[in-house]
Amino acid sequence: MASRRISTVRFAFAATILLFFCAVPVQAQSSQLTSGAVLPLYRALRNNGLDPQNVYKIREADIDREDVHLYLSDGVIGFTQSVEGRITGAFFEGDGEVLVRPPDRMERASLGLFTGRGVLEEHFTSAYLRFNDDTAKELQPYLRPSDEGAAFVSRNDASARRLAAMDAMRLAISFTSGPAASLPGEPWLPPDRVLHARVATERLGSVDIYFDTRAPEQIIVGQTSSVRGETYYDLWMSFPMHSVRKQTLSSSRFHGPTGPAWTRDMFSVASYTIHSAIDSTLNLAADAELVGTVSLGGTRILMFELSRYLQVKSVEADGTPLEFIQNETIEGSELSRRGNDLVAVVFPHPLAPGTELRLKFIYAGSVLTDAGGGLFYVGARGTWYPNRGVAMANYDVTFRFPRSYTLVATGKQVSLDQVGEQAIGHWVSEGPIPIAGFNLGRYVRSTAKAGNAEIVSYATRGVEKEMPKPAPMPAAATTQSPVPPDLAGPLATSEAALDPAAGSAELAAHAATTILAFDKLFGPYPFSSLALTQRPGTDSQGWPGMIFLSSYVYLTPGQRTAQHISPADNILYGEVMMPHEVAHQWFGDQVSWASYHEQWLLEAIANYSSLMLLEHENPTDEEVMLQAYRQLLATKSKEALPNVEAGPVTLGIRLSSSRFPVGYEVITYGRGTWLIHMLREMFRDASRTAQDPNGSDEVFLTMLRNLYVDYKQKEITNLDFERALEAVLPKSLWFENRQSLDWFFDGWVNGTAFPRFDLKDAHFSSRTGNSTVSATLRQLDAPDDLVSSVPIYGVVGGVVGESKIYLGRVFAEGPETRFTLPVPVGVKRLVVDPYQSVLTAP
Repeated sequence: MASRRISTVRFAFAATILLFFCAVPVQAQSSQLTSGAVLPLYRALRNNGLDPQNVYKIREADIDREDVHLYLSDGVIGFTQSVEGRITGAFFEGDGEVLVRPPDRMERASLGLFTGRGVLEEHFTSAYLRFNDDTAKELQPYLRPSDEGAAFVSRNDASARRLAAMDAMRLAISFTSGPAASLPGEPWLPPDRVLHARVATERLGSVDIYFDTRAPEQIIVGQTSSVRGETYYDLWMSFPMHSVRKQTLSSSRFHGPTGPAWTRDMFSVASYTIHSAIDSTLNLAADAELVGTVSLGGTRILMFELSRYLQVKSVEADGTPLEFIQNETIEGSELSRRGNDLVAVVFPHPLAPGTELRLKFIYAGSVLTDAGGGLFYVGARGTWYPNRGVAMANYDVTFRFPRSYTLVATGKQVSLDQVGEQAIGHWVSEGPIPIAGFNLGRYVRSTAKAGNAEIVSYATRGVEKEMPKPAPMPAAATTQSPVPPDLAGPLATSEAALDPAAGSAELAAHAATTILAFDKLFGPYPFSSLALTQRPGTDSQGWPGMIFLSSYVYLTPGQRTAQHISPADNILYGEVMMPHEVAHQWFGDQVSWASYHEQWLLEAIANYSSLMLLEHENPTDEEVMLQAYRQLLATKSKEALPNVEAGPVTLGIRLSSSRFPVGYEVITYGRGTWLIHMLREMFRDASRTAQDPNGSDEVFLTMLRNLYVDYKQKEITNLDFERALEAVLPKSLWFENRQSLDWFFDGWVNGTAFPRFDLKDAHFSSRTGNSTVSATLRQLDAPDDLVSSVPIYGVVGGVVGESKIYLGRVFAEGPETRFTLPVPVGVKRLVVDPYQSVLTAP
């Protein structure tokens, strides 16, 4: 699935920057512009060049920001021209060194993937610095006069002006804000400090080091890379600064679900009322009214996400026009290539906490593309209306559109009228939902029922002009093809040969049985209806009460086979993709992830839920999918590295990089699915008794059901998930006699383990009628501190009629573990995990 929360990442850093902008309450500084127009300030910050009168020699200067250390040993530094009386940047040439020590093994491994080292300690020959504090004054004791100001500026001014755009908006927010309002009982509110250093290193090229006290993770290190015409932002490290790590993580006053309290969204939208019109040319014109409350006061600027293809015409607050800035950061061909999906809204004065805002945006543009076959692609996804990211809110949405089309939207349809050649539809959400979407096409409608819920499938009589063909791989390890369509190549398809509408009724019925099955697993379906709509491409997207499904899902197995896709892909599109998206109606649309570190959890639960249904219907196909995911983890990227080395599941969007372009998909869905499978099998084995030798899923499934109840319309963290598992952890799964799964989360969730296991030195003995076996379990190709729970079976019978008996689980700790287990009479041989309940290298 290409979740509506993330697509294949080309500019992962942009998502991180949006988080910064969504949560940046600031404190008063000197020369604050707490009133008046902001655009001139922003443009001055964006085009901030060097001052030839402010160039100096510099020696033995240090810039220390918590975990970030910059040393300017010897060289020349030129400061930028002042903006509103403040110096905000500098350019350095000479000998320098940067030192950043990652705080844990996960960040060290991430850094090592890109640099080959566990610490960033690099010499640099030039550096561009941007800051919002007194860095320039801090450096004054180390400055000496220089007579090369004009030559220095001539060499470096163009670079300084080009780089200034990166931080202009962040500085504008800082310099226009009033005092930040502290939260009640807040134990500590650090000064608003920003330092961005782009250093030119000899070994690694240009590297960005960000220090921002108001970001969810205050320290970020990364680099822009281009591979085969694609541009990536590789996030090498991202972690909280030292002083934050020192705080008591259990303090609810200090920490929210995603980090320090001051990094939470300072403006929470409670409701959206959107009126949209789509004309015959597929242009969308809309006005969107947002009602919300200011949580943390101080700022004059709020950032909103909106597609670069939609041009804002006006923004009002309670009828008063507001200044806004859109598509200013990037110009010309660069804007055309990359786009800018952020809009800055400027208020006349700093916002006070508790203020209710009623904002109205009027905008228009083209966000729909005609793919042929009656299919349209809503390219902007969640950015077709101004939003502050994925967050629970109520929606009231009206669409006017040509009556020759069918429009499907999130929420409950309360009316559909026709006025001449236009149709007018009205949808209202059935409670808060995290995001809203719509789809448009020339559909044939099929219906089914799942209890009181109506299931409607919308399909066309044809497919897109060119169907992207999934790349020939062992399997798609996600419900999105692991290789982007542009790399896989298009598959020309005759519309007459393929009729998705013919299978629409069967798909609706399948969705109805899926909902009923998940009702038993998780609880009642949370909406009154579910709309399935065909869309072009190889991936699918889930929305509350609505699912976009690839054209491949609508085809019959025979039609898919005729398109030369792999057997595993046939299972994926026919048996996994739709149930995966249906599972998101519970885990994803009701339970949300707290940060990018938890995205894997909801995707893995949804994907594994689809495999649990498949296990009951066709266990052979479930085994095919699990083994295909495993094979994809072992498959090497174009950089000749096994995909499993992209990183742990908890790196989220950071997994997609120049080294592993599809790392997010392969790890999140492939490894993530295996991790949930491992946990389920551990709980099942722990429940085995003489009366129930096969074990039961009752404890594990009850835990999942309670997890949904406890976190419905809330955000969940990895720690929440771990604690929910530990609360019901059977005694046989206590490692070192502790009711804890730290060993599993440390080694498997936060690691990249992909081991192999075998046995040696097995010795059987029988004393006083009790038979035992002692053997050594070897854990190969794994970190020395990896702990694994491994099932051991005994083999009884001869070559004909041979069977396997479960003996117990052994904690493999390190390379070799000696164990002893009781064995029934007749067991003469041992086997390790014959039914593949532990993720191992193929």
